[in-house]
Amino acid sequence: MSVAEPVARVEDARELVNLINCVWMSQAICVAAELGIADLLSDGPRQVDALARASGAHAPSLGRLMRGLTAIGLCRECDDGCFALTSTGALLRADAADSLRSWALWSGRCLWPLWGRLLDTVRSGHTARKLIGGTDDFGHLEGDGAVAEMFNRAMTDLTHFAAGDVARLYDFSWAQRIVDIGGGHGGLIAEILRAHPQARGVVYDLPHAMEGVHARSVTADVASRCEFVAGSFFESVPFGADVYVLKSIIHDWDDDRSTEILRNCRRAIAPNGKLLLIERIMPERFESCVPHRILARADLTMLIGVSGRERTEPEFHALLNTSGFRLTRIVPIAFEFNIIESAPKSA
Repeated sequence: MSVAEPVARVEDARELVNLINCVWMSQAICVAAELGIADLLSDGPRQVDALARASGAHAPSLGRLMRGLTAIGLCRECDDGCFALTSTGALLRADAADSLRSWALWSGRCLWPLWGRLLDTVRSGHTARKLIGGTDDFGHLEGDGAVAEMFNRAMTDLTHFAAGDVARLYDFSWAQRIVDIGGGHGGLIAEILRAHPQARGVVYDLPHAMEGVHARSVTADVASRCEFVAGSFFESVPFGADVYVLKSIIHDWDDDRSTEILRNCRRAIAPNGKLLLIERIMPERFESCVPHRILARADLTMLIGVSGRERTEPEFHALLNTSGFRLTRIVPIAFEFNIIESAPKSA
């Protein structure tokens, strides 16, 4: 055995240990979000004791957390022992326009228990949420207003970065009425309407999203052109719009349920209308790289949480074709998302 082999083996082991141990990071970030560390550091560096008093934390324990946050690049330790925010850490500020605080809380609080049941899910084929007494859909949101609010805020966090690309890269200049199906708090439609002042928008979602839509549209100065309509996309969608946008909706459902949603859109869409799915697209073959890790995590999140999955481009073609649409083009955007454009097929 050559000397190089043991060295390579050690490096392989180091890489695997790092992968196994990385679970601590999401919990450290969630705790930082819970304690409001980024907000407390927004005015400048602070000592751990001051942070502990302001956050209600145990100072020595918080100091250890702060070192952890420094190690993963959310903070930096100053020469005088104070801690300051990095540009990455600033994304945990509650008041940041591009905040990811709610996503950190949702991941650390609500998704965390589900990941612990991944083995049971893989063995049984049932979602972790169903195995712990829930359902394969979003029924858990309907009975808990606080959880629904956290979910909608988390989805708004993730939508922010893709929304700017959708509004900038897709030509909505011809559209008069745009409907965001399952639009949550309306972050996506607000970006589109702000970039396209000729258009009016509708957010179509369950009633729990209504207050968030009103707040978001006012903040974006598009309230006069944006309305909320409550309903279920399994029953119908608002009729006669030029564009229907569904961001991260189809990946939540299996093919049968996805087809129900898309066929409702087909019945409602104008003859020359467009359907835009904002979704990730799975590769035909996986490799060890960051983009594929993002896609694999997204797909496994669907596996443990709901009945859906991420799909390949041919699978989107087939799903749309079955539902009365033809896929016309795909535009890659931020965070491995894509604008998947389709048009209604002729009768």
